[in-house]
Amino acid sequence: MSWIPFKIGQPKKQIVSKTVERDFEREYGKLQQLEEQTKRLQKDMKKSTDADLAMSKSAVKISLDLLSNPLCEQDQDFLRMVTALDTAMKRMDAFNQEKVNQIQKTVIEPLKKFSSIFPSLNMAVKRREQALQDYGRLQAKVEKYEEKEKTGPVLAKLHQAREELRPVREDFEAKNKQLLDEMPRFYGSRLDYFQPSFESLIRAQVIYYSEMHTLPPPRLYTTQKFTPCLLPGHILLRNAHLASSQVIYYSEMHTSCLLPGHILLRNAHLLPPPRSYTTQKCTPLASSQVIYYSEMHKIFGDLTQQLEQPGHSDEQRERENETKLSELRALSIVADD
Repeated sequence: MSWIPFKIGQPKKQIVSKTVERDFEREYGKLQQLEEQTKRLQKDMKKSTDADLAMSKSAVKISLDLLSNPLCEQDQDFLRMVTALDTAMKRMDAFNQEKVNQIQKTVIEPLKKFSSIFPSLNMAVKRREQALQDYGRLQAKVEKYEEKEKTGPVLAKLHQAREELRPVREDFEAKNKQLLDEMPRFYGSRLDYFQPSFESLIRAQVIYYSEMHTLPPPRLYTTQKFTPCLLPGHILLRNAHLASSQVIYYSEMHTSCLLPGHILLRNAHLLPPPRSYTTQKCTPLASSQVIYYSEMHKIFGDLTQQLEQPGHSDEQRERENETKLSELRALSIVADD
């Protein structure tokens, strides 16, 4: 912390030792950093929960868009799978909303309440600074009369200046001692205050990913495909790029008759007879969701084992926050504001 020196009315005698001033600046600097980090964390948590809600809402919209896809009208198996996906995404959105509400209550609100204490703390520091300025001004006044010739009027003014200085010096010393005693206590309390909130944050994530992990996985649907009518001497094969290039000749048949990933071959007598083929399909969206939630469930499940008090409920953690907050507000450096 940097102080602006006063060039006029400064005492020649140093009224506060460099050691005391250095200790004060160190402790107050730590609290200024804590204030900045708390505000940044609160802001980032709000951004995170907003992004979570936007993600789940987008997932619901994607499943609705898939339901309106013309393919669902043509393929009932695909329609059933997308319907199941839509149900899962809506459940995910509901679970996500519960998670965000819990984080708002047990993490963001405590951060906001903790930040609300700093204005009172900063005001206490300003009062200490003002008392220091008054102390220095009156100390300079006393020194001025001490340097003058000791005449009656001068001695009277010196006595009056010393009387004015005494309560101001005592007031500064009291404020200075108060801050030096309580600022380290305030800073040290951050661990006990924030631990219940961070445990609740992990707990909310564990509950959410546990719920998502137990959702039914997306079902594969099976379709039977038969060889369409071809011109004589042609056959439809999948993965034709695997066949020998010496037996592949493109037909002049219109390519719209073919399915993606197939190619029309001539000289069918050189190849096995046409057969029906079966495919199993699952949307990449559904399968990736299953993998993601399974992995996140494992990660946060491992974190749960590291909690010191895993049996505590969110209500207990909330009460712990309120108790610590009351203790902080009882500190004289913030209670006097």
